[in-house]
Amino acid sequence: MILKNIEIRNFRNYEHLKITLNKNINIIYGDNGGGKTNILESIYVLALTKSHRALTNGDLIKSGQEKAIIKGTILENMTYNLEIEIGKSQKQVKIDKEVIGKIGDYVSKMNIIIFYAEDLELIRGFPSNRRKYLNLELSQISKNYYNTLNDYHKLLRTRNEYLKKISNNERYDEGYFDILTEYLIEKSVFIYQMREKYIEKLNKICPKIYKDITKLKGFNIKYLPSVSLEDNSKDTIRKEMKKKFTDNFSKEVKFKTTLCGPHRDDFEFCLNEDNLKSFGSQGQQRVAVLALKLSEIQIFKDYKKDNPIILLDDVFSELDNEKKNNLLKYIDNDMQVVITTTDLNNLDEKLKENAKLINIKKGKIIGEVK
Repeated sequence: MILKNIEIRNFRNYEHLKITLNKNINIIYGDNGGGKTNILESIYVLALTKSHRALTNGDLIKSGQEKAIIKGTILENMTYNLEIEIGKSQKQVKIDKEVIGKIGDYVSKMNIIIFYAEDLELIRGFPSNRRKYLNLELSQISKNYYNTLNDYHKLLRTRNEYLKKISNNERYDEGYFDILTEYLIEKSVFIYQMREKYIEKLNKICPKIYKDITKLKGFNIKYLPSVSLEDNSKDTIRKEMKKKFTDNFSKEVKFKTTLCGPHRDDFEFCLNEDNLKSFGSQGQQRVAVLALKLSEIQIFKDYKKDNPIILLDDVFSELDNEKKNNLLKYIDNDMQVVITTTDLNNLDEKLKENAKLINIKKGKIIGEVK
């Protein structure tokens, strides 16, 4: 999979910019604050319809403007054009100029993996950070996952509204509440099974990568679902969830929220039995995230039968030479990679020889070398 070009209008600090990309290595360089990371973010948003940095759509739109537009041409088995228009309260996506009604039908079209400095928040941050990561990766693999997750959150919001009514002694339809719970369980079963399968796949690849980089054995990722998945058959998960909802009903009414389901899941990075969040050094944590992201490359290949596009946002300045080499070792020559850096000296000379160099300053291209 290749992103041939990207065009952005009124996005972050850019009024208008169009870049043609090399099919292999692309290096965007320049001083801090010039807009390098914004270009990578625009690629990320084009693929996933949301940002890994911004809290709201409005954060993505250039000051004084009403909307931002990002376009890109993808070369795969066939050529197609993606477009996203971002307003302050809504967004619209298109494939070959045709409006796509379901975001899930769009998200799986362009697969990316991003490495950036804030990746450590995957380990150090809240469970919501890890759930967001898991949901974004699985949504790229499966549009059914995206659509099911979307349905799940709609049902969850409605069920929580009913719990508030019950808590406030308002009249409610008990039969409808039971149906909501049944539907929520059905959506949960699919989400649980997809997440567990994905983490199983990661654990077949991650430990070897971690050992290659650190020489340490025993790295693994532990899935922490809100129900037991020892027997992950559909019937067993259904029964487990029904029991949880029955047992927790009075507590849910008290707290006015649903206490069981995929929205309560977490996972942790472990070295043997030690959680790296609590017991790992910063170096061990950084390599754990690196191993996770590198494992994704193989998983995307297995699922999609194609290479993802790799985005490296100023990560080389965070790594020593050995870790840089280990990172590059796992990135095939036939993969498209877009790298940002403030200092070209941080990069290997052979890497630069084969790259397209794009110099950015204050939101404008001031130099290109192919």
